[in-house]
Amino acid sequence: MTIYRKWFPGASFAAGGHKTISGANKQTMSGVQPFTRRRILMGMVATLTGVAGPSRPADASDAGPPMLETAHHQFTILKPAKPFPSVRLTRLDGVIHDFALFEGKVVLVNFWASWCPACKVELTTLDRLQTSVRRKDLQVVAVSLDQGGRSTVLPFLRELSIKHLDIYLDPDGQIARRSYDENDKIPFPLYGMPMSYVIGSSGMVEGYMVGETDWLSDAARNLLGYYARAAQE
Repeated sequence: MTIYRKWFPGASFAAGGHKTISGANKQTMSGVQPFTRRRILMGMVATLTGVAGPSRPADASDAGPPMLETAHHQFTILKPAKPFPSVRLTRLDGVIHDFALFEGKVVLVNFWASWCPACKVELTTLDRLQTSVRRKDLQVVAVSLDQGGRSTVLPFLRELSIKHLDIYLDPDGQIARRSYDENDKIPFPLYGMPMSYVIGSSGMVEGYMVGETDWLSDAARNLLGYYARAAQE
């Protein structure tokens, strides 16, 4: 699986061996070819062709998903998208659900913990999001990673007045844990907290967002709507 990130102009790739974007077009003196009459004529032809024949407007499908970003992070697209994981989740009330239950919906899987300050803000936002959309269109799955399980999670939710989210428990890290190994078979590797994965209505894990995100914003709604429509096109 290859992970593609959107980068700001001038940003650098973290991994060694990749070029810095701001320097990608720089040439060394040894790499500059002398200008010849043939090269100049070819350049003129290419320029005139571009002026005479305007490029075809890009289709909506070519544009990809709309941008969603915060001050520190932005939505990362998975290429290729991963199949919907075959996992079972334990709900706060003890009922066990298979992920197949959500098939056909856009699913926002949010991983959080009571010790995470940013999670408190995001959970209240997600609670409001779930009430503002129909469950047949969007399902928010909020998974607690608290090792204390229900005894820790329940009073925390009462304190925040969370009433509309389906809360699930993963105290042992069976479906999600911190991982930077691409060969790790964990269904949902975590790169920070909170962290949310978007699963399109096509049943594919499309990407993820690290950190607190305003899921009620227009940008977030546009992103979720994009993956709802993508399966119908």
